[in-house]
Amino acid sequence: QVRLVESGGGLVQPGGSLRLSCAATGTAYSIGAMGWYRQAPGKQRELVATITSGGVTNYPDSMKGRFTISRNNAKYTVYLQMSSLKPEDTAVYYCNGLITTLARTLEEVWGQGTLVTVSS
Repeated sequence: QVRLVESGGGLVQPGGSLRLSCAATGTAYSIGAMGWYRQAPGKQRELVATITSGGVTNYPDSMKGRFTISRNNAKYTVYLQMSSLKPEDTAVYYCNGLITTLARTLEEVWGQGTLVTVSS
């Protein structure tokens, strides 16, 4: 069973930068597309970025420019580089991945989330 573990969240000042990491642990046949989502207090979870196993990235228009997703397949890790952060970026950031299990079934796995607070 694969688990996704996020890290790197914390308190950052407006205009600052932060890099989140999400490491996959456990055993699987393969790890496919992965992504980052976020959920601000009182709001629905929204997509931040996705990346395929081949490195093709996708961002909603609202996220283009300040967020960069990348992955290291050798380390089973996906990253989210965030820059020029604003108070409205404050949210719990979740990692998501499509996992093909050893039984060749497809599962969607979520991490536990990491809190990012943008405040002076």
